[in-house]
Amino acid sequence: MPSGRTHDSITLWSLPLIAGLTFARTQSSSLTLCVSGSYLFSGLMFGPDLDVYSHQYKRWGLLRWIWLPYRQSMRHRSFWSHGFLAGTIVRVAYLLIWVGLFGAVGILTGAIIAQITGTTNDWSSLTQQWCSDSLVWIGRVPQQYPNEAIAIALGLELGAMSHAFADWALSTYRRTLKQRSPKSAVASRQSALPPVLSPLEGNATKPSPLTKRSLPSPPSPQTQREPQLPPFERKRE
Repeated sequence: MPSGRTHDSITLWSLPLIAGLTFARTQSSSLTLCVSGSYLFSGLMFGPDLDVYSHQYKRWGLLRWIWLPYRQSMRHRSFWSHGFLAGTIVRVAYLLIWVGLFGAVGILTGAIIAQITGTTNDWSSLTQQWCSDSLVWIGRVPQQYPNEAIAIALGLELGAMSHAFADWALSTYRRTLKQRSPKSAVASRQSALPPVLSPLEGNATKPSPLTKRSLPSPPSPQTQREPQLPPFERKRE
């Protein structure tokens, strides 16, 4: 898997290409800004590597703890973290849950402070009113700005897919090298061995005179002698 610096380099070097293609396609500076900003955010802070202790996780600073349940529930490089569309949808939904919790706590705290300061007499009704107004506003934003919403979603997915594609490309390359290395090692060993020729072959090479001299000659039958026993001496009485 590529390192965090490699992923950051891929995101930063490909950002001008993404921005240029978006502007050439849409001729809109606002849509180009939405795609480029979301692509940069996804590549640096909102990518698939939030399921491990990575550079993207550490860039959340004091808020990194909100991703601990996500890390514990996700297997690294699974379909729900690195998959096409699925990874981005899961992360957006997970982040919206935390945004909703923070918003609810903020609304509740503001309503209680309003009652303490005398602005309202019923903090519960004020809390319900603020929550309903917030939900209505959240529902209106995509309807009022549909192109911008699509551009942000596209940028988030492109940033995630650039990360996943880099992981897939490097894993495929390493797997190919592992498959080729045993075959190349066997081929190199076979090429290093000298050819073994049978004496029955017609093109068998004859030893040179130098090799004949260097080889020890077998002893001739005449020079071979049997071991002699010691002479038998008669014991004198």
